[in-house]
Amino acid sequence: MRRRILLGLMFLLQALCALFFVSDILSALLGLPLPPLPWELRELMEVSAALGLLAGLALGGLTLWRAMQGRARAEERLRRASAAFMDLLQERFAEWGLTAAERDVALFAIKGLSTAEIAAVRQTSEGTVKAQTAAIYRKAGVSGRPQLLSLFIEDLMREDSPVKAPLALPPADAAVSAAAAALPAPEARG
Repeated sequence: MRRRILLGLMFLLQALCALFFVSDILSALLGLPLPPLPWELRELMEVSAALGLLAGLALGGLTLWRAMQGRARAEERLRRASAAFMDLLQERFAEWGLTAAERDVALFAIKGLSTAEIAAVRQTSEGTVKAQTAAIYRKAGVSGRPQLLSLFIEDLMREDSPVKAPLALPPADAAVSAAAAALPAPEARG
């Protein structure tokens, strides 16, 4: 918040300094009569305006440098998270004993491609892709794509996950957890 106020004040100062120089030039071009100022005051105003513009330039450069550093840090975190997620995928695929073709199909399915799109990318028939996805779901112990995705989401939400979300959810309240545990299983509900 403090930095935003400082940036706002610096912007205002730069705008006033620029307005001073532009108004001075325009008044001379348009021949607008201005009351004469003592030369000492005039020089002081010009030097102050120039220093204000230079300070704004320095602050703008510092802000740009910080933004570029922040972007580089964010890109590095994203790269590491992406690599860790791919490691997690490969670990699960190996655990399930997926073939190379099934790994490709599973990866495309997780990325959200449809059966037809996967078939087109892999240059195979949709029937082959359907058979491979059925084998993937069977080996993973799930019944479809949403459950397959939920396995990976659950892995990412674990405390010891190598891929951490930027914001962690607060721990559940004990009363809420107890109430959830007391609910009947989904198949027992009407």
